[in-house]
Amino acid sequence: MKNLKSSRRGRAPVRFCASVVAVFAAFPALAQTATLNEVVVTASRNEQLLGSTLPHTSVISRQDIERSQASDLVTLLQREAGLQRTQNGGMGTVSSVFMRGAPSLQTLVLIDGVPQNKQDASGAISLEHLMLDNIERVEIVRGNVSAIYGSGAIGGVIQIFTRTGSKEPAANVSLEVGPRATRKISGSVSTSLGDTSISAGLARVTTDGFSAIDITQLPGANPDADGYRNTSSNLSVVHRLSAAHKFGVRLMQADADTAYDNAFGAPVDLQTSTTRLSQAALFTDNTWDNWRSRLSLSEQSDKSTTHDSGSSNDGFTTRATVLSWVNTVSLGGDWLISAGLEQQRQHVDTSSDSVWVTPYRQERAATAVFAGLEGALGKGNVQLNVRHDKVGDLSQSTGFLGYGYPVTEHIKLTASTSSAFNAPPLGYLFAPGYGNPLLKPERARSHELGVQYEQGSQWLRVTYFDTHIQDQLNYDTNTWKFENIGRTRNSGLELSYRGSVGDSDLRASLTVQDPVDEITSQRLSRRAATLLSLGISHPLGPWRLGADLQYSGSRPDAYSYPTVNTTLDAYSVLDLSLSYKMSPTVQFKAKLDNVTDQKYQTVYGYNQQPRSLYMGVTWTPKL
Repeated sequence: MKNLKSSRRGRAPVRFCASVVAVFAAFPALAQTATLNEVVVTASRNEQLLGSTLPHTSVISRQDIERSQASDLVTLLQREAGLQRTQNGGMGTVSSVFMRGAPSLQTLVLIDGVPQNKQDASGAISLEHLMLDNIERVEIVRGNVSAIYGSGAIGGVIQIFTRTGSKEPAANVSLEVGPRATRKISGSVSTSLGDTSISAGLARVTTDGFSAIDITQLPGANPDADGYRNTSSNLSVVHRLSAAHKFGVRLMQADADTAYDNAFGAPVDLQTSTTRLSQAALFTDNTWDNWRSRLSLSEQSDKSTTHDSGSSNDGFTTRATVLSWVNTVSLGGDWLISAGLEQQRQHVDTSSDSVWVTPYRQERAATAVFAGLEGALGKGNVQLNVRHDKVGDLSQSTGFLGYGYPVTEHIKLTASTSSAFNAPPLGYLFAPGYGNPLLKPERARSHELGVQYEQGSQWLRVTYFDTHIQDQLNYDTNTWKFENIGRTRNSGLELSYRGSVGDSDLRASLTVQDPVDEITSQRLSRRAATLLSLGISHPLGPWRLGADLQYSGSRPDAYSYPTVNTTLDAYSVLDLSLSYKMSPTVQFKAKLDNVTDQKYQTVYGYNQQPRSLYMGVTWTPKL
């Protein structure tokens, strides 16, 4: 019986691919005359068309960002297949993104190629403080890609590209107002001076916020409004020595002040935090015949302090300095070989005035060597990546092998197998009292089958994935330390669609998954089995109307001290947007978030934004 069940499971992906191919065959009726020529780099480190990628990849362009009228990166990401957000309240509060069920600790976030994951005992990423004004595009690669990017890329990679200079002078200024004294002002300028291109941007957002805490669930917190302030800036200067050689510098910074609620406090306590995210990068790109080389030196830091009137003041600084050298050589016949070296210096430094907390300071070196090969094999294309990382005293080798086969001119089958790992953050290893220096890296293996349809403006991709993670890092309440005691599995389907019908631009994503703890067979906390996102944007003369619908199925959640096991209800949230081009240089915008005033939570005890109307204007002068 076991053999029969195993055989049936093995045939399931084959039946899935066959049925999807049959459905795709009907799609040409929707095809338009335009062509999707989106170029991405994250899927293999080399430029390739979106339709040529083997890992399930999607792109959020600058046009997508502007049309969405989303306020921050976390809000924008939840529209994509395989991604689910959680947030402890409103704007600026602690946020997380589960990617294929993997937590932030297992999802690698890059800004212009620089890793952002923190080295403290959270191992998280400060996604909540990344606003969208200075972001040009976002590329999302799902699944194990540690063989390309190293530690942390178990769920996948989210790469953020900041804005760069343009050939023609351009500038814009935007103003926005909303409920709860929300104000936003931003501006940017871009130009070229001879062979030097320059881009600079500045944005400021403030809000008095709302009381996110549900006092019927968490009566110990202060039900005051939780305000937020964020000032972010970026600068890019690139000088072209010739058509084949250029160098440049990119700077980015975000300063945030957040009021939040501590469920373990008293109703009169006040909690605030300040965060500074900063990044500086120097790089040079050079091409000699068939050889392209990129050398970069960067430093990223995340400095945060928290103040709780009922307990203590705490702080941490986590920093990573990265030297990277990546080379690509064209071998002819559509074959590319790439190889590179990477050196990191990771650092964490904490502080506290509490008698119960012992500050610590640690650092370590991380080195890596990697190589890749991609090209045509038979009628299809193949991608092979291997990498070896040494993070402190821990070593791990990973690999990726994928193949794409064109069934017809417009339909392609993809298959891949890969491995990935995640090294414990320094805080997990060395935090006094609960760190464990004997921790091993988390390890993962994943297998995927996919079908892609692409014709004209229509692009649709469906992927079946099966991922197993072992030696997962968890906090053990028996030893009061971090331990390698977890073992999880997630399998499911992801669908990403972009296209147009008539004048309407359409977008859709669907995730159906089964993220479970293999030891207890229970669903992983806060992970939904079903996620759905639908979007439409339609022009009417100078007007453009938009609508976005987000759906999440129910999720288990657990609150401790005392322990409360609960289920977060499923929810659907509808957002509407409108823009009106008043003149060639002035555009009016409005959005109505949470149209039905849905009451919902992504974390037990913390409510999300009620119905909210925002209005703004953008001026783009002719220079």
